[in-house]
Amino acid sequence: MSDFSGKSHSGTEAIAFGARALNSELFRELFREGMALVEETAGYLDGDGRIESRALGRSATLAYSTESMRLTTRLMQIASWLLMQRAVNEGEMSPEQARSEKNKVRLDFQPPVMSGPLWSELPATLRAIIERTDRLHERIVHMDKAVYETAAEPAANLVARDLDRLANAFGARRAES
Repeated sequence: MSDFSGKSHSGTEAIAFGARALNSELFRELFREGMALVEETAGYLDGDGRIESRALGRSATLAYSTESMRLTTRLMQIASWLLMQRAVNEGEMSPEQARSEKNKVRLDFQPPVMSGPLWSELPATLRAIIERTDRLHERIVHMDKAVYETAAEPAANLVARDLDRLANAFGARRAES
């Protein structure tokens, strides 16, 4: 079994691409982008967004309230994930603590419905922020899987898993080795 750093307990070294990605410029840029989006959204919802929402019809006002609550929840979960990863990078939290705490951060929520008549009635700025948050969320989920799913599985298990998937896809049964 490999640990968070990619060291295998069986004596072989696994390559921990995900863990290395957390120490990369890619992560630092993702962090900056995510935290800037949190600040921008808070400013918008407390300022122009509040003003724009007053001009909406009844149904659109309800949609605005619902989407702004969903957006805020998503961004707080994203910010929690980003801050936790940064804490690991800076040595404030161990990778094991992060793995344990990661279960408290929810990245598995439903994507927003970005179509329909009520969507088009929402203010353009809110729609743009929701779309940017959705793209940021997808990138974070991808990085999260790269870090935590591959770090938790030994390389041999990953190969066996992929062989099983291929065998299932073609209706064959893979012989155990």
